[in-house]
Amino acid sequence: MWPMLSAATRSLAAFFLLLGGLVVGCRPPALEKVVIVSSLPRTGPARQTSEAIVRGIRLAIDEAGGRVGSFEVQYLDLDNASVATGRWTSEGEAANARRAVHDPNVVAVIGTLNSAAARVSLPILNYADLLMVSPANTAVGLTKPGLGQPGEPAIYRPSGRLNFIRVIPADDVQGPLAADWAFGRGLRRVCVVDDGGVYGRGVASMFADRCRQHGMPLLLHESIDPQAAEFRSFVAAITAADPDLVYFGGSTQTKGGQLARDLAAAGCEAVLLVPDGCLNQAFIDAAGPAAVEGRCFATFGGPSPDRPTARGAAFAAAYRQRFGNSPEPSAFCGYEAAGVVLQAIAAAGSRTRRTITTAALATADYDGVLGRWSVDANGDTTLRELSVSVVRDGRFVHEEMIPATGMGGRRGGG
Repeated sequence: MWPMLSAATRSLAAFFLLLGGLVVGCRPPALEKVVIVSSLPRTGPARQTSEAIVRGIRLAIDEAGGRVGSFEVQYLDLDNASVATGRWTSEGEAANARRAVHDPNVVAVIGTLNSAAARVSLPILNYADLLMVSPANTAVGLTKPGLGQPGEPAIYRPSGRLNFIRVIPADDVQGPLAADWAFGRGLRRVCVVDDGGVYGRGVASMFADRCRQHGMPLLLHESIDPQAAEFRSFVAAITAADPDLVYFGGSTQTKGGQLARDLAAAGCEAVLLVPDGCLNQAFIDAAGPAAVEGRCFATFGGPSPDRPTARGAAFAAAYRQRFGNSPEPSAFCGYEAAGVVLQAIAAAGSRTRRTITTAALATADYDGVLGRWSVDANGDTTLRELSVSVVRDGRFVHEEMIPATGMGGRRGGG
């Protein structure tokens, strides 16, 4: 060995080889990899809302330094929408769920944006004990026995175990409290419109049921076709009914903005009330700011973005610094969902899916950007307050908070 080298050179070389071995031996062990996946419509009309959720997720992971305990956290952003239509598809959502299940490094899925999409992926993920945390799904049947369709939510739990959590209140909170707000405002004659979908029809039905409890006359309750280009003939019947309030159960993606535009064009002077699926700038842009200025109100299961909690304010500041604009409500929800996942991974101290899922379901007194909350026995958040925003100067701004007991004193009016 080393026949051409002097004795001194050979000794020095041996020293450096030994030193190198000691340095390598002192290196900390490599972090185990865990992957968090999101499944959202990344193209089409929901792109803006999904992008805000993804930004919230990325910010949460980056603030954690891309690691939790002994695990390196990686993030995979999947699209469940069709390039041709720009809307989520059952095939796309199922493919994303199967991809997550078959990757042993995936420990949690954040999604979906659409409650109907969750119906597709939940049973697939449940078989694999893979945690799913939703930043947006509010359909009651996903978690609450006796309130949704027959067989819900058991059909989403083929393993017999829970694996689904949502960070915002379900429609049995949002719909009734929205009706309480309308009643407290002195609005009585109501037209209810929905998009015929799982989310839209669900929240609209909950709203209509509470209106009946208040004795508020329901002048009509009809569904629109979200594939229609406009609704001028439809809104003529609404205008003729002369309502105080029009409630739309649906989202920006299901033509909420177009409905608002057509109502204004028809001369309808009723207040327009929409749920969280329309609480975004894209809705205002689609409607035209003048059509909704001062007369369109939106509900959200948490604090208004411009009246956040202390942690929410810190998140909003970090978001503005990182992305150059203020976060929409969906960004708060994406950040919250990611925070719950990261905490569960830390608490589990393991890559085992069931262990992480169990830790997430045990979430208690979580001090998040949406408030302090826990996960109940169904996987629902214990948050019960609703915020109301109104369109002013072409953007949604805070109007008031509605506690779960119904209409209380108005706080923080815009």
